[in-house]
Parts: sequence; C-alpha cells; structure tokens
Amino acid sequence: MSTIAANLQDIRRRISEALQGDRRDVRIVAVSKSQPSAKIREAHAAGCGDFGENYVREAIAKIDELGDMAATWHFIGQLQTNKAREVAERFDWVHGIDRPRAAAALSRARPAGREPLNVCLQVNISAEATKGGVAPGEVAALAREVQGLPGLRLRGLMGMASATDDAASQRAQFELLRRGLDTLRSEGIEADTLSMGMSHDFEAAVAQGATMVRIGTAIFGERA
Repeated sequence: MSTIAANLQDIRRRISEALQGDRRDVRIVAVSKSQPSAKIREAHAAGCGDFGENYVREAIAKIDELGDMAATWHFIGQLQTNKAREVAERFDWVHGIDRPRAAAALSRARPAGREPLNVCLQVNISAEATKGGVAPGEVAALAREVQGLPGLRLRGLMGMASATDDAASQRAQFELLRRGLDTLRSEGIEADTLSMGMSHDFEAAVAQGATMVRIGTAIFGERA
C-alpha cells in the first residue's frame, strides 16, 4: 500500500471514530494545491474522488492533464471576480463565497447546459481579521441573495477554525457554523453541506456535523 493510500485509510478510520455511530456521509476533499498530478492520481486510485485547489491557473493545468480521471473539482481559494469565468467553467464546487458580487459573477459565467455550480458561503467563525467570510449573523442575508441566482446551487456553509490545538475551542467554532446551517434551514433555505475541518482539526469538525473535510497535509505530506 502506498503512503497516500495508507494516509487516506487512517483518515477514514479517524472520521468513523469521530462520527461515534452517526451514519452521516463525510466526503474527503483532498487539498491538492502545489501537489503534482502523479500524487493526485495516487489519491484517486486509493478511492478519493474530490480534489480542492486554491490557484486557478495551476488547477486548470491539472484538470486538463487529468481529464481522463473521473473527479470532482472544488475551488477552495479566495475568489477574485476577474477569475470567475474560469472558475465557473472548470470547477464543480466553489467554497468560499462571501459577497454577492462574487456569486453574481459566477452565475453569469456558468455555461448554459451545465449542471448548476455548487457553492458554499464562507463564514468567519474564528473572528480573525486575516480570514475571509461573513460574520455568523450575516449568513442568512447573504444566502437569500445567492439562492436565487441562475446557474448556482447553494449547498451550505464553509468555515475555518483558528489554528489551535484546543479541541474545545475547535468544537465551539465549528458549532457556530452548524448553527448557521440550522438557521438557513429554519428559514426555508435548502442547504445540506458543512464544509469544515482540515488536517489538524477535522475530527472536531466531524463531531460537530461536518459533511465535507478539506485535507491536504494529512494525505499528501508537507508541500514542497
């Protein structure tokens, strides 16, 4: 078994333990930015079908090179509106919508005839000025602006906890995101996705309701 396959096996085991019997499906998005295509193929061969990229040009080159590989591509970087067309044309998911203008640009650029682009709203659950995202109290207002845009399908929320090893603090921040999803549902907004948890905190995220975890280092090792 390759190192990447062994890492994925271990992550799946840890997710199962964090679920504590909950039968919820948790998708692993392998964060493949700065990773060579050979490693992405290796992860795909080990059963991973979702890949997350931060940089548009790098991602498109990989998507083209790996076009023979059945995969779902997630844009997880900060979206610049001048890159909206490329993202809307080449990706299946966008995590990190935090302003109506970005959502509208994606909506206009999504090619006719394609399935709607799955989008998550980014929420700043750590209250850190260095992180993007709307405040938890602004989620519903942004969701109402995004949900009716053609070519987009609002799937849920994305957030990043602060870089701490304190599991209680991690869980408290992820709980904010879960409450945000509950608020959307209570207002009749269909949403099913909580994209939260990375290599250092995905178990706390799963315990608080994550349906997607974005994991890079724990799968591929440290980036060069």
